[in-house]
Amino acid sequence: MNHLAPIAAAVLVLTGAAATAYAAGAPVLSAPDPLFATVAALDAAVFDAFNRCSVPAQLRRHAAHFDPAVEFYHDTGGVTWTRDAMLANTAQHACGKFRRELVPGSLRVHAIKDFGAIAQGSHRFCRFDSGACDGLADFTIVWRQRNGQWRITRVLSYGHRPNPGAIPAAP
Repeated sequence: MNHLAPIAAAVLVLTGAAATAYAAGAPVLSAPDPLFATVAALDAAVFDAFNRCSVPAQLRRHAAHFDPAVEFYHDTGGVTWTRDAMLANTAQHACGKFRRELVPGSLRVHAIKDFGAIAQGSHRFCRFDSGACDGLADFTIVWRQRNGQWRITRVLSYGHRPNPGAIPAAP
């Protein structure tokens, strides 16, 4: 049970931060906002590389978006505590098997004073072998900006479920 404590703590901290910002009237940033545009572009870049990570150069490009000490919490896959461990899981379970698509209109961005931003949204997963987009999940990503460079420090990927709007793959 002790291995779940860090997960619970991270979820509480991230949820509490978002709830505090919402309660305090902190704005959720939208498309014309420069920070929103930056985080949306970062999201597109990290997942463009993810979607092509079966190519070693793209896996390295994907890796470059993550802090070496990234914590990745996945509701069905467990926790990884480092970029190397996260990449090993990605290579084993995702690369060449499916691609990620951001659900249009779902991305929300919250500024973190003197740190970076929180990105939240929903994404679907589409299998390369059949084209079926049958998986759906929610995410929270913490981005840190340091010395002009953005890196992912925490990821929560949760609520994995069937995509009710999925079109079955052709036989």
